[in-house]
Amino acid sequence: MNYKMMGRFIGHILLVEAVFMIVPLAISLYHKEKMATIGFAASLSIILLFVLILSLACKGSRKGFRAREGLVCVGVSWIVMSLLGSLPFYISREIPFYLDALFETVSGFTTTGASILPEVEKLSLGILYWRSFTHWLGGMGVLVFVLAVGAFGESSKGFTMHLLRAESPGPQVGKLVPKMKKTAEILYLIYMLLTVVNIVFLLFGGMPLFDSICTAFGTAGTGGFGIKNDSIASYSPYIQNVCTVFMLLFGVNFSCYYLLLLRQFYSVFKDEELRLYLGIVLGSIVLITLNLRGFYGTLEETVRHAAFQVASIVTTTGFATTDFDLWPSFSKAIILGLMVIGASAGSTGGGFKCARVLIVVRSLRRNLRRAISPQKVQVVRINNHMIDEKVLENTNAYLSAYVIILFASFILVSIDQFSITTNITAVLSCFNNIGPGLEAVGPTCNFGDFSWLSKLVLIVDMLAGRLEIFPILILFSRSTWGHLKN
Repeated sequence: MNYKMMGRFIGHILLVEAVFMIVPLAISLYHKEKMATIGFAASLSIILLFVLILSLACKGSRKGFRAREGLVCVGVSWIVMSLLGSLPFYISREIPFYLDALFETVSGFTTTGASILPEVEKLSLGILYWRSFTHWLGGMGVLVFVLAVGAFGESSKGFTMHLLRAESPGPQVGKLVPKMKKTAEILYLIYMLLTVVNIVFLLFGGMPLFDSICTAFGTAGTGGFGIKNDSIASYSPYIQNVCTVFMLLFGVNFSCYYLLLLRQFYSVFKDEELRLYLGIVLGSIVLITLNLRGFYGTLEETVRHAAFQVASIVTTTGFATTDFDLWPSFSKAIILGLMVIGASAGSTGGGFKCARVLIVVRSLRRNLRRAISPQKVQVVRINNHMIDEKVLENTNAYLSAYVIILFASFILVSIDQFSITTNITAVLSCFNNIGPGLEAVGPTCNFGDFSWLSKLVLIVDMLAGRLEIFPILILFSRSTWGHLKN
């Protein structure tokens, strides 16, 4: 096991976290927010101390990662990053209990948006900025960022691919271009460009600059931390519509945008996952709009709220313009289904992913055909490409782990004696990185009333959901650590 290389990489992750913490520190200094300034300054010092220790301890590390090491490194990196990233909340006393601060931070980095805070507007501007920025940094992935700007070249014996596969959402991860570092750069350039365009459109609608930046961070990372207690409800219809469009854009596989830049429009048009994603979105908007007839004053308002909430839930963003917990049961059932399906693979969204839905459906159809014609060779195809049997096996394993973790988490969270709807949607929203659920964890409520045990379970769920389960599961595997001893 290449311990020194793992330590070196975690040091790079923490250094990136420290650098990005300078901006909220400057905001706190400018606005003379004493406790927030102390919180960020102390946190920066602690993180840099860890970076120094790791740098000295891992001097002379040899490059090279295997798949197992990549998974372990990703899981450990996200845990350490969250443990230290929560310090500004705790040291500033704006979140006085460390477990709550950790919950909020993990929710930010994993782009979940589930909050324990009853009144967001009481937070200082520096803390609000950091809270929203965790979405943006976690959306595309901090490890992908390090690969894009770091000093790790192609001589790293494939470890970059293992890291990208471990952190990126979807059943399979490939290269946009031959070099992985270049792939990471392209992904982040597209990500930053869309974020800037989003900010510009929000500014055109009269949204203040600070609000625009924080809202764009939440939209780009499909996170959903708002800076107002009512999320996006108090903003204008124009702002809400802009958020709807950009949430949907960030829920698209980023490889589609790369193909658009290459002018391969036909390939994008024929992409089966994109067509399924858009079909689910449009179908859900139409059905909810029909079900909400008379619920709002005008058809425009009905369509706007329906489109916003569908976009928010299917992309697992979690913003809200209305309390959809008050909607009829049919509409809430659709919302519940969207929580599970999620966005596209290769996007910043969470959930099971449209690509996996396609694979599971096609695999089921193949098995039915095999039962009818056992001698006939049956393959699973998506976009006219045959899906490798290893991908099918991994998808089935993912589905099994997905169901087991959901059930186990639901049982543990149910100890708190909330309603079944509250418990199951709390687990679904955290595991699928959505944010709001129904009833006691609905869009107008928060997760603050859960016990420490439930919060720990939901923290693990958020991390497992964001990292596609396996990097977290492997940390709990005895065979992993038994292998490390060898």
